Amino acid sequence: MASGSYRNGGPKLSAKLDRQHSAVYSTPKASAKSRPPATPAAASSLRRSGSGNPASTPASNKGDAGVPGRVRVAVRLRPRNAEELVADADFADCVELLPELKRLKLRKNNWDSETYEFDEVLTEFASQKRVYEVVAKPVVESVLEGYNGTVMAYGQTGTGKTFTLGRLGEEDNAARGIMVRAMEDILADTSPDTDSISVSYLQLYMETIQDLLVPGNDNIAIVEDPKTGDVSLPGATIVEIRDQRNFVELLRRGEAHRFAANTKLNTESSRSHAILMVHVKRSIKGRHDAEPSLPRENGNASPLLSSLRPPIVRKSKLVVVDLAGSERIDKSGSEGHSLEEAKSINLSLSALGKCINSLAENSPHVPFRDSKLTRLLRDSFGGTARTSLVVTIGPSPRHRGETASTVMFGQRAMKVENMVKLKEEFDYKSLCRRLDIEIDKLIAANERQLKDFEDEVERIRADAQSRIAEAEINYMNSLENERSKYQTDYLESIKKLEEKWRMNHQSSNNDKTRVAHEQCLEKTCNIEGSTASNSEEITRVGQLLLNEKLLRESTEEVNDLKSQVLHWKNLEASASAEIIKLRKMLDNEANQKQKLEEEIRILKGQLLQLSVEADKTRRSLESGGSGKSLTGLDSIMSQARHSQLRDSGNGPKASIAKLFEQVGLQKILSLLESEDADVRIHAVKVVANLAAEEANQEKIVEAGGLTSLLMLLRISEDETIRRVAAGAIANLAMNETNQELIMAQSGISLLSMTAADAEDPQTLRMVAGAVANLCGNDRLQTRLRGEGGIKALLGMVRCGHPDVLAQVARGIANFAKCESRASTQDQVRCHNVG
Repeated sequence: MASGSYRNGGPKLSAKLDRQHSAVYSTPKASAKSRPPATPAAASSLRRSGSGNPASTPASNKGDAGVPGRVRVAVRLRPRNAEELVADADFADCVELLPELKRLKLRKNNWDSETYEFDEVLTEFASQKRVYEVVAKPVVESVLEGYNGTVMAYGQTGTGKTFTLGRLGEEDNAARGIMVRAMEDILADTSPDTDSISVSYLQLYMETIQDLLVPGNDNIAIVEDPKTGDVSLPGATIVEIRDQRNFVELLRRGEAHRFAANTKLNTESSRSHAILMVHVKRSIKGRHDAEPSLPRENGNASPLLSSLRPPIVRKSKLVVVDLAGSERIDKSGSEGHSLEEAKSINLSLSALGKCINSLAENSPHVPFRDSKLTRLLRDSFGGTARTSLVVTIGPSPRHRGETASTVMFGQRAMKVENMVKLKEEFDYKSLCRRLDIEIDKLIAANERQLKDFEDEVERIRADAQSRIAEAEINYMNSLENERSKYQTDYLESIKKLEEKWRMNHQSSNNDKTRVAHEQCLEKTCNIEGSTASNSEEITRVGQLLLNEKLLRESTEEVNDLKSQVLHWKNLEASASAEIIKLRKMLDNEANQKQKLEEEIRILKGQLLQLSVEADKTRRSLESGGSGKSLTGLDSIMSQARHSQLRDSGNGPKASIAKLFEQVGLQKILSLLESEDADVRIHAVKVVANLAAEEANQEKIVEAGGLTSLLMLLRISEDETIRRVAAGAIANLAMNETNQELIMAQSGISLLSMTAADAEDPQTLRMVAGAVANLCGNDRLQTRLRGEGGIKALLGMVRCGHPDVLAQVARGIANFAKCESRASTQDQVRCHNVG
């Protein structure tokens, strides 16, 4: 770092780096808080410069080109200091202010003066609050609405530029400068939950941009977008601001590292240009109310589609520039290194004056690249920012020349017009995070429902089994009780019959004994007959008892069987009802699971589509500017769908690499076998982009990617898939090892068949490129001729397309070169043998 003294000699600040990279497109929108700057009295202007440009108007909806807004200029007079009160006691001030008319008179002598008109004229008695309200507050309000803004101070050394802009006001609250007051308004109007504020504090010293927050970062490069012309400092430290105290501490430490020196004009003269950049990011709510309605179901908006509305974010930037003071070497007394610093300051201010002159005169060329200061302020003068300039002057007649030069600088700046634009973009990252959360919630809910369903099924199954076991036990107990009861009744009946039979037998024996003597003779002959009759009677009674027993047992068994059949029928009916109920529950749970899986699949597909659309929108904005703005979710989804069907093989390598790292090669290759044609197209394009990098080719081949690509050529009928697959094979065919693998897997035959069937010139170009790469391998010449590769290459000449013919010519040239080498080697071999 160049030598010099630090202001206040403070220690170095160690801050956490936070790099910001953003792609912003502008959408003009009327600003409710923006105030139109005061218009000068054009017809009656006594201004020497003759500037009569009308004042700027608030931004309104006039197209993406923005609305014109003139640079507003205010002049502030510094009161006399102690030295001037003594040295200029006999002389009148060279400046006379007419604040009510917004005019300034610059005296040449006692009788001649020049009058100039500005947007605001601030006397030496104007307070810091008054200066902030008329100079910076309209710009701060525009920044809060989404527009870029710039507040800058210009003037001679010692006229109060740093006091106006960077005064911290720690001792006197009323002495706070524009930087502190602007941050107070920004913090008061933003919410830390939804909005973010971050700052960078830099200095331009000796044409080198240095970081005041991290002094070791002393050579920051300026990066310009070649398409949009936007200027950024990716190497600068960005610190997020949460409260005013933190911001004031950052300013104090930054000022301690700023270069300053003691000169004759100022005891603490700034030797560098200080640049404070405040980045404001605000989330806008309620914007979707004015957009076209989304598809509705039964009159109500779908909650799924409502969750897919991307939030709108406004990004704006406030730049506060404290320019180093212009000075004359003879008056400042600079010498040595201070002289070199003064030269560098005057050169950068001179370059700024040239740019403003060119813009004021509508010159076709504006020399912004003459100085790093003009490159940094490119958006502030003639760009898209709302700019307010305060020029500071002193009253001393000794410095009338410097005062006149400062006044003329402000007059020329009033002629510069900017095209103010509103900066808005869709916050796709926030939408993706919200969709990820929703997907996780749905998956968790589905898992919980599935677990509950399985637990309920298990509970019902256990309940049914316990009921069946209980019924079986009850049935067995009842059967055993009935069996014991019937057995007891049967034994009692047998006993009764035996007792009856004994009684009958005893009774017949007693009768025979009593009449034995009386009828001994008469019945002697009938005794045998009577005995035979009694025996027959006993036999007949026994047979009847046996038959009755059998009948009773049969009847009991029939009744028992009937009861069992009825009981089992009842059990079967109840079991059938339970089974039907369980089947209905299973069907309902299966349908619900299928719906949840379908919804998850739709969410994942829409998330992928939105990611693709985010990349497409970003590339569209980078290539075509802000000519088109997306409104409504239907436009987003339709464009994402079309972007999948278009040939999009030229996507950013960084996005493909990130996809490769996050998803994994195996999952990407598995998508090549998906049943969805759109998924296969997208997957083969990703593989083709990965195959374009030599570092990925070996991984793709090892994971089976070459086999999958050749399989797509064999079975796919989609022209886009075949074209992209042929391009991926052409990329892999640049490696000799892969060439032999392609030939080993009949790759040349598949390429020949694809060339014979294809009509699209781009497909033929990819196939011809793959064959041309194979023709460069000496070991494959014979197989190329034998398997029809050369014939297919020559057959593609029928297309006549210049790109196809170029690839065919390259392949023939490679083949001829290999043939020539082979012929030379044969001759050498024959010569050696001879």
